[in-house]
Amino acid sequence: MRVYVPLTLPGLAEAHRTGELGSGPFVAYAVTPALREWYLSDDIEELEYAALSRAALASLRQLAAGEPGAGRRRVVVAVDVPDRTAMPDPDRGLDPAALGEVRVTGPVPLAKTAAVHVDAADAEADVAAAVTALPAAEGGDDDAQFVVDGAEDHELLWYATQEIPALVGLS
Repeated sequence: MRVYVPLTLPGLAEAHRTGELGSGPFVAYAVTPALREWYLSDDIEELEYAALSRAALASLRQLAAGEPGAGRRRVVVAVDVPDRTAMPDPDRGLDPAALGEVRVTGPVPLAKTAAVHVDAADAEADVAAAVTALPAAEGGDDDAQFVVDGAEDHELLWYATQEIPALVGLS
């Protein structure tokens, strides 16, 4: 199963240092039955993009909760894991906040990464504004949601795994 793991640049640097995305359990996003039902599409590429987008929003939340000095770029790592290690939370059902969410229970070596998706440098101002606006947006403020949507207008760029050192400033 392909899962999308939300991170930050410091989180990606830590994964590079340790060689794993996490030992589990941790939250990732995937094409789940609830996401399929919500999205109403059978196109797997559209569904995967929806899961990637959900992970990008989770990365934005990590930025809002994390270090103020962390680079204001969303980071999502696409990785393939055994189906049995990534399961939706049955207690969350069709909760809109949990669409596509899975809990990865086992360790995930960074070597299993298929790709890394990161905002371009020109997205940083919009992502920083979205980080500030996120609490109000999640509280229902339409103006704040407009700011968050501004960050979501930026497409995440695709990077190969061998480019991770350059992304985290190690080369």
